[in-house]
Amino acid sequence: MVKDHSLGVVDVTKSFDTVCAVNQVSFEAQPGEILGLLGPNGAGKTTTIRMIMGIMQPDSGSIDFSFADSNPSRFRERVGYLPEERGLYGEAKIHDLLVYFAELKGVDRAEARERASRWIDRMDLSEWANKKVDKLSKGMQQKVQFVAAILHRPDLVILDEPFSGLDPMHQDLIKEFISELREEGMTVLLSSHQMNRVEELCDRIFLIHRGRRVLYGNLSDIKESFGDHIVHMRFEGDGELLATLPGVREFTRSDGRADFILDRDYVPDAFIRALPAELEIHVLHIDRPPLHDIFVKTIEGRNDETA
Repeated sequence: MVKDHSLGVVDVTKSFDTVCAVNQVSFEAQPGEILGLLGPNGAGKTTTIRMIMGIMQPDSGSIDFSFADSNPSRFRERVGYLPEERGLYGEAKIHDLLVYFAELKGVDRAEARERASRWIDRMDLSEWANKKVDKLSKGMQQKVQFVAAILHRPDLVILDEPFSGLDPMHQDLIKEFISELREEGMTVLLSSHQMNRVEELCDRIFLIHRGRRVLYGNLSDIKESFGDHIVHMRFEGDGELLATLPGVREFTRSDGRADFILDRDYVPDAFIRALPAELEIHVLHIDRPPLHDIFVKTIEGRNDETA
């Protein structure tokens, strides 16, 4: 069942001396969705997150939580935070540490111990449960930090670079767990430089650059607005047959590979039907521009405007 909670950031501004780090930023994050908070280094992401967490206060604007009441400690219990910088106690044992963090968030000790054991097992850390944190690899520490952020089952969880230090297999594992949080009705704010992971997970994105909002909305709508369909193909046969396909604006080919950009008004189905029967096609992938390209194009465009 989806809970009644959300995050609203309204016209928030924060300056440090003469530098405006965040300039009239507004966005919202809804229950049961993952909102990607994106931007290049120094864009204002970390400052925004710290204001949401109450670590610093905005100069103007407001940050509202529909699940929060007038008791500040109640707010802390209902929010989880995985910081980009690891914040674990190196001398503490993993299981004890997770129980301690859960108790700080209001979880009963017996329940905290049960949850910690279950998550340690899910993270493939059972043999390390009674080891000290500083004996773990960076990837293992990241998994512990992720569990610490969500063990108390918060209403809002902020994940800042959750895939840092993880190998591809464990990135997939964390991806699955983040998807579970959404399915449970949690509000998830995800900040990451790994555009492929953001694209796989996020429902909407918010892109900040030089303290200002430059892109915000549904990911699929943004991808559609940013360009024509892109086609990637691997094949065997006479590649010259591909040179005259209808509806193609750009075409490149080499060594059994071909890439196309379709005209905006040409649908992928028509392209597929027009492919030569003489070719043996091994791979055919059609999509809108990837989020990586949208990110780069948007930021470069803004830089050109101010150059």
